[in-house]
Amino acid sequence: MLIPKEVKFFDLFDKQAENMVQTAEFYKKIVDENAFTPENVRAMHEKEHYGDELTHTIINTLNETFITPFDREDIMALANHMDDVVDGIYMITNRFALYKIKTPSERSKKMADVLARATKAVQKAVGALRNKKLMKETLMQCVEINRLENEADVIRDEAISDLFENEKDPIMVIKLKELYEESENVADYCEHTANVVESILVKNN
Repeated sequence: MLIPKEVKFFDLFDKQAENMVQTAEFYKKIVDENAFTPENVRAMHEKEHYGDELTHTIINTLNETFITPFDREDIMALANHMDDVVDGIYMITNRFALYKIKTPSERSKKMADVLARATKAVQKAVGALRNKKLMKETLMQCVEINRLENEADVIRDEAISDLFENEKDPIMVIKLKELYEESENVADYCEHTANVVESILVKNN
């Protein structure tokens, strides 16, 4: 039996969103336990590699499909932004290990929690695209993602302000500032995904 291409896209998005959530939850666990071990960095890299494979599969499916559930550029944007989230989290994890940050700050832990919640909201929003009757639920998740992105902005700004005021080691300032900024960038990628979801809803309702 032939599987409709539309179902294939939604199934692939679900897999991509699930990998994104698992990556964010794993990152939160690593930060909370201060466990930036080589084994955990490798495990995170595997999640990043799996995310890349899913993105390539979506692109290949798109190239082989004449009729798509929504605009081709929106399918590409959705896939790429969710992939950006996973790529960003892997990069931060790797930098923590490379920079030998001995103890993640409380704000790093707060940021990791925000990212875990944001990816779950993205997963719900993307999953609801299957059913037009869930438009209200989808929009609620998009609002929550935007709120969490603003929360990440505040955490980043407070962290950097505190860093400049209290950290005496200029090298550590450079390292931590980059990590705070890159963490907030991941929240931005979640918001970019939400913006694509909202665009899809506008075009298809």
